[in-house]
Amino acid sequence: MSELAAEVAVGGAITWIAAIKALAIVLAGLIIGRLVTRIFKRVAAIRLGIHLLSIYSRLIFYSIFTLFAVSAIHQLGFEISVLLGAAGILTVALGFASQTSASNLISGLFLLGEKPFQVGDVLRVEGDTGEVISIDLLSVKLRTFDNLYVRIPNELLIKSKFVNLTKFPIRRMDLVVGVAYRENLDEVIKLLLELVHNDPRCLEEPQSFCLVTGFNSSSVDIQLSVWARREIVRDLKSELMMRIKAAFDQQGIEIPFPHVSLYSGSKTEPIPVRLMVDEPLDRGSNAEIESDLRDR
Repeated sequence: MSELAAEVAVGGAITWIAAIKALAIVLAGLIIGRLVTRIFKRVAAIRLGIHLLSIYSRLIFYSIFTLFAVSAIHQLGFEISVLLGAAGILTVALGFASQTSASNLISGLFLLGEKPFQVGDVLRVEGDTGEVISIDLLSVKLRTFDNLYVRIPNELLIKSKFVNLTKFPIRRMDLVVGVAYRENLDEVIKLLLELVHNDPRCLEEPQSFCLVTGFNSSSVDIQLSVWARREIVRDLKSELMMRIKAAFDQQGIEIPFPHVSLYSGSKTEPIPVRLMVDEPLDRGSNAEIESDLRDR
């Protein structure tokens, strides 16, 4: 009988010596796994992104820990080949039972290889917009701007369209302004471009431009397109809109709004109108006004 078998008591009971050795192996696996993971993070932090660094670190840790765990099981006297066979059968059964999880796992590997986004980017997925706080093998976690937690399966990201709002360092803002038909469009466009050129936050390259985009029922629509750094797009857009309103008011440029005209046909009753004045009128004056309105 070998020394390992001698440590196993009659009837298959595990001795204290074997149990202590197995526990020591497991603890050594935890310590070595964490140590190797820390060294890997320090070495690969420059080359890899945050999400890849996190995933590779987990794979390294669990791989090292699995090797030590298998060694600990062998130390207890179990046959590794039998355990591997049982694990294979269990893996196949779980694969059939969890096809969705397997699909998300494969989709996660594709996302890791393609790298369309990383931790810290802002994504818009099917109406949800938020910052990526975690990229895992099964799902991606977002934190919306109203501080909600959104979990998106990786399979959904592979099959559907999503928008990465922070992929590139600069973005374009399209501001649509409506002016009255009587306004000189050349003067309006010149005023809008001057506002942009006087703001140092608006980039000179790519160049800003204006387009007449349409004729609405009450206004002519002009699109002002401005490029800026992505970090200031939200605040700059709001400030530009306020400055445009102030400049139009100063120059007397009308920003129209829809008007509604009521027409009563020749065969319909006239719409009753009552004249409201600050100072009270006597009964005779009121009667004259009402009679005049009826005649009209």
